[in-house]
Amino acid sequence: MPESTIETAPRQDKADSTELAPLRVRLAAMIYESLLVAAVVFVASFIVLPLVGDLHTPWQRHLYQGWLIAVMFGYFATFWLRSGQTLAMKTWRIRLVARDGRRISLRQAALRFALALVGILAGGAGLWWALADRDRQFLHDRIVGTRQVRVPRPD
Repeated sequence: MPESTIETAPRQDKADSTELAPLRVRLAAMIYESLLVAAVVFVASFIVLPLVGDLHTPWQRHLYQGWLIAVMFGYFATFWLRSGQTLAMKTWRIRLVARDGRRISLRQAALRFALALVGILAGGAGLWWALADRDRQFLHDRIVGTRQVRVPRPD
């Protein structure tokens, strides 16, 4: 095979890195994602609450909250790093990629998760940002250098 046809930096398979997923599709995926995350948090709570107790003291509450944040990050990071798609993103044909179309790094995943969490806790500021952004990107995606692209329908 001629060397000129070998791609040195493979892109995500079946992802069109030029077409950003429409805002309405990303918001619909977020609603679906919230149901999945609620189920994950429920299971994580079921596992840890018998160990932590009734959460009467501050250390118990902080331990519990830290556990839930770690579980949610684990959920998102696992999917984002492996395929760029959570279950909801697969359903809505969205893939998270770096600006150059490659898979995101662990650093990007952690920063994106942290900024999205802060934005949601700040009244959805990162989501409102998308209404004014030229590409309709969320603030955390703009800062971290990630994009949510549309995955073409299977042939």
